Amino acid sequence: MSDSPVTVNLSLMSHTNVGKTTLARTLLREDIGEVGDRPHVTEIAESHVLIETPEGDKLVLWDTPGFGDSARLLKRLKQTGNPLGWFLGQLWDRLTDRPFWCSQQAMRNARDASDVVLYVVNAGEHPDSAGYVDAELQILGWIGKPIVLLLNQLGPPREAAPVQADVAQWQAHVSTFPLVRTVLPFDAFARCWVQEGTLLAHVQRVLPQPLQPGFERIREAWRQRNLKVFRESMQVIANQLAAVAVDVETVAERNVQEKARAWLGSVATGVERPDAELARAQSSLASRLDEQIRSATEQLVRLHGLKGGAAREVLQQMGHEFAVERPADADKAGVLGGLLSGALGGLAADLAVGGLSFGAGALIGGVLGLFGGRSLAKAYNVARGAEKGSVRWSREFLWERVIAALVRYLAVAHFGRGRGEFVAGAIPSHWQSVVTQALQPHRELIEAAWTAARNGASREQVAEALLPVLTRSAQDVLARLYPDSSSVFG
Repeated sequence: MSDSPVTVNLSLMSHTNVGKTTLARTLLREDIGEVGDRPHVTEIAESHVLIETPEGDKLVLWDTPGFGDSARLLKRLKQTGNPLGWFLGQLWDRLTDRPFWCSQQAMRNARDASDVVLYVVNAGEHPDSAGYVDAELQILGWIGKPIVLLLNQLGPPREAAPVQADVAQWQAHVSTFPLVRTVLPFDAFARCWVQEGTLLAHVQRVLPQPLQPGFERIREAWRQRNLKVFRESMQVIANQLAAVAVDVETVAERNVQEKARAWLGSVATGVERPDAELARAQSSLASRLDEQIRSATEQLVRLHGLKGGAAREVLQQMGHEFAVERPADADKAGVLGGLLSGALGGLAADLAVGGLSFGAGALIGGVLGLFGGRSLAKAYNVARGAEKGSVRWSREFLWERVIAALVRYLAVAHFGRGRGEFVAGAIPSHWQSVVTQALQPHRELIEAAWTAARNGASREQVAEALLPVLTRSAQDVLARLYPDSSSVFG
């Protein structure tokens, strides 16, 4: 029995226009069906293979039509066994009330094909005000299959306490329906991939024993597929940060005449004349950093099965909507927002995530020539020599880039396929603090990587040193955000 391949069928069901197809797209990582802000967009039950193991096991997801008039539907289903009920349900309703007929088809499909029902509700509604839920759970009771209730439309990712409060509220409401085995938060727009493992674990608990060995193989295949994406994502981030760490720009030292003119100008005006060669070097570094951020984000987007254009949206989302907890200079923040529509949008978004209070305003000032050279010390490290000097990123600035890179990863990892095109939402402020806490124990190792970069280590060597630190830190972040999913990393 344990060697025989199995097929496990999940039926995705809900009231009409609650987000079933949106959730199906997120799980499948591809655009299927039609989604829209209107009832009964899905008219027939459609099956899709979520994953298949090398042994031949299959996990199949059925996207079904939404419920309509629940009370009337339950009455019609109970009439199915008599000739009049069969005529009304199979012929009359199909011709005169197609949405109602679609609801009946969904019920028959779930009864005949499914092993577990995934019942999706709108978490934005209070259970007591969603009157259709009780009627639909009675219908699902007529089917007789175990139910996993999923809370959709939760909004942007939040800290654990308010989410668990929502779960507890719905658990209390459905406690009188024994077929509802568990309630899980699972937002189609903002779920994280580790939550998929939690969902599959709960599905396995309610499956009959003959399906257990095969479903264990399905879960492991799902886990390994997601871990592959995770490992490749960490490599992308390590490569990007290593490229920033080793980047350096040489600057020619001003000759005696130029120094004299600059000194006389500062004496006459009281303002130090900016060093054009230094400004050029700084702008070159900033432009390369922007390209590295954009390229890394594009790679993360592709790895997570998202549309290519989503990288731009993720960067804009982070730049416009990240909640910066530390105080920021209003003028510098305004310049940062303006950069998003210009050539350095990726860099601006990255700086927004890293925080504005250290380095970002100085960097932007150097790029746009708005704040003068004296404010650049925090973001840049300038080393002068007899004839030539060098400009590279400072250690503190590089530390902020590590934080920003992991927050950017979280933004992509929580990016559900939604309605096909990306819908920007706020990135929660608690992500930054969680990432910082996870990175702090490894700061010495990260500093050692910066030292190696300054001492001539190659980009590949620096990336190799950063990769295990980033991997452990990202695992820690995900475990802190989703404690019940820590087993996904073994």
